[in-house]
Amino acid sequence: MTERITASVNGEHRELRAGTTLADVVASLSTAPAGVAAAVNEDVVPRGRWAATAVAEGDRIEILTAVQGG
Repeated sequence: MTERITASVNGEHRELRAGTTLADVVASLSTAPAGVAAAVNEDVVPRGRWAATAVAEGDRIEILTAVQGG
């Protein structure tokens, strides 16, 4: 049995596999190669640290994608 955790992703509670990284969460929501920002518990996480940032029980994750237009 795989251990599960619950985190808030863009305001929605999600059940995730324990050991999920921020990079995994971003990849599940966006395929954009650029223009994506991520924050965990209101702290922006630089893209270079996404793969090393493990999601913990109760974390609040926000993923923002820039869009072009007016």
